[in-house]
Amino acid sequence: MKVLFAGGSGYTPQFSGGVQSSTHHLVEQLREHGHEASVLAALFGDGFFGFKARAKMKLLRQRAVIDTFPGYPVVRAWFPWEAAGFATKRLRPDVAVVQCHKSVPIGKELQTLGVPLVVYLRNVEFDELAGDPRELQSALYIANSEFTARAYKEKFGIESTVIPPTINPAFYSTPTTGEFVTMINPYNEKGFELAVQIARECAEIPFLFVESWMLDDDHRAEIERTLASLGNAVLESRTSDMKTVYGRTKILLAPSKWEEAWGRVASEAHCSGIPVVGSRRGGLPEAIGNGGVILDYDAPLADWVAAIRRLWTDKADYDRMSAAARLFAERPQMNPDNQFATFMDVLNRAVERQPLRKAS
Repeated sequence: MKVLFAGGSGYTPQFSGGVQSSTHHLVEQLREHGHEASVLAALFGDGFFGFKARAKMKLLRQRAVIDTFPGYPVVRAWFPWEAAGFATKRLRPDVAVVQCHKSVPIGKELQTLGVPLVVYLRNVEFDELAGDPRELQSALYIANSEFTARAYKEKFGIESTVIPPTINPAFYSTPTTGEFVTMINPYNEKGFELAVQIARECAEIPFLFVESWMLDDDHRAEIERTLASLGNAVLESRTSDMKTVYGRTKILLAPSKWEEAWGRVASEAHCSGIPVVGSRRGGLPEAIGNGGVILDYDAPLADWVAAIRRLWTDKADYDRMSAAARLFAERPQMNPDNQFATFMDVLNRAVERQPLRKAS
């Protein structure tokens, strides 16, 4: 089977995040099982990579460019929905998995081209869909959490198969020196402001903040000034090797005030037995489960501080929670083989539901 993952977000090396990591793992699983996989994504014009892509588009006078930077084909375009025909003609997908930004216009173009469609619902920002998903009449749906599935059921009457973000434990499982309380993605919607308050109250504990969504220069400078005033916190640039982060983490802090659809970093941390202290927002409690402490975002600051200090100083409590985190990572719902089997079942049903009419 040839599978095209399509969305209006950027893709590696221009953009990284949970969606990109989960997509990459699914691509790897597909290829390991003898299938072919490719990606249609948004192109950003900045940096050397973007400059080369812009030059190639101009030279060839086409709406999209194709590269194999991650080891498989990636079609990039300013407006991915306008490049659906280009991607379909070049890659000949048997089915497309549309996700996140501009899912509806991209999905409509692909269906017009006769490509069976699966929509992977990865957040509850309905406006990002750029349309009503009910317009994709023959599509099947996957949701990344029970929370996400409920949200789309209530809003649109959509029934979804729940498959949490796919994670390859080999990429994240590592011994840890336990040097830091770590927060990944220091944006205010992810709880950066609250994390700073916690770090200020826990002056005796080192905190590590790690970039995920790329920070522009002004934002980075602002964060660095804020952390410098604390004296016990540092900022590091994003990395493709998260073992270098989890290998120094004792506790993962995820105080998000955003309605998280899941909380991939919690699942990644659990692979190394790292407990998570996080907020009761969206699907994040599903991701944390028994592998950490869940608090209301608006809980008293003292409650957040107490949870961090207890895990940091109480070895017995930490060891118990660490074992629970590791066990939670091994539950059947997160087993990559189980997830992949369910994923392929949805794709096969989509193909059976709408036989492909190959584009010329």
